[in-house]
Amino acid sequence: MRLTGKQWAVLVVFAATAVVVASGIGAPQRKPSSVDVWAVAQARADLATVSVLDRRPPHDRDYRRDAFGPAWTDDARVSGGGNACDTRNDVLARDLTVTARVVTSSCAQAVAAGTFVSPYTGRSIGFRRGRSSAAVQIDHIVPLSLAWDLGAAAWPQSRRWSFANDPRNLVAVDAASNQAKSDYEPARWMPPLRGFHCQYAVQFVVVLVAYDLPIDSPSRDTLDEALGGC
Repeated sequence: MRLTGKQWAVLVVFAATAVVVASGIGAPQRKPSSVDVWAVAQARADLATVSVLDRRPPHDRDYRRDAFGPAWTDDARVSGGGNACDTRNDVLARDLTVTARVVTSSCAQAVAAGTFVSPYTGRSIGFRRGRSSAAVQIDHIVPLSLAWDLGAAAWPQSRRWSFANDPRNLVAVDAASNQAKSDYEPARWMPPLRGFHCQYAVQFVVVLVAYDLPIDSPSRDTLDEALGGC
């Protein structure tokens, strides 16, 4: 699955936003959006085309994480797939300011240390590979379990593997926010840092459209409100 030039532009803005939100540390107030005007306009137009469900379907108890492939597999048809580096390290390299690298079995240029500002909170985190590395986690913007309930259960394996490793659907975040989000849809969870709501909504819509997923009506309203505040 190849990204278009415009999709790459959105992704670059998304990765850069972590630096911009640093000014919002400890201040969960709405701030002027730094998101590209075109990306916002496109997201608004795309959201209008997304199928809307009255509510999120009941959770399918048959859901299993391994249906989306081995965690962070490099064997996925997405940007960065097949580059001899696992997806987690690809995202860390994109979203962190890397200060050290190390050779591992899954990546010849794995991130060993770096600095990071979580876009979900605006708080700075020091990353170091090892026991403390779980302080920085990779979030699926559209959660795997949510996607499963919205239709991914019927997808072929290759499409689920792509979804789980698509850089458009991934962002490095602080562990606490990732755990608090769980598999919630936007109506039940949005980033604590309100200044990031616009970018979060843009990316959520990008993924919904890319994979032809529907959205529940309350979440559709939440995304629309976030985009309206950009």
